[in-house]
Amino acid sequence: MVGKYKVITLCGSTRFKDQFLEAQKRLTLEGNIVISVGLFGHSGDDEVWNEGTKEMLDDMHKRKIDMADAIYVINVGGYIGSSTRSEIEYARKNGKEILSLEPLSF
Repeated sequence: MVGKYKVITLCGSTRFKDQFLEAQKRLTLEGNIVISVGLFGHSGDDEVWNEGTKEMLDDMHKRKIDMADAIYVINVGGYIGSSTRSEIEYARKNGKEILSLEPLSF
């Protein structure tokens, strides 16, 4: 398939690193441009917890949502933390399509 590609930003807890990588691969093979996180703070990338870094990464992720047509929420077992909830609300407010691994309950 060659043509216009949907841009999708992945959102979810970084504790789900394996699921992020699986979703990135699957969505890419389906013909999407996938934007993901740069660090997995809850999966061993301790640099996230340096002063000011998490705030910067959270802001960057909102800019990634700005660049996307849709977000894909990785909500394993229905889990959505406060950062992910904020990203979903931001995406909704900005008219982005909301896709998810499991149905969203809010």
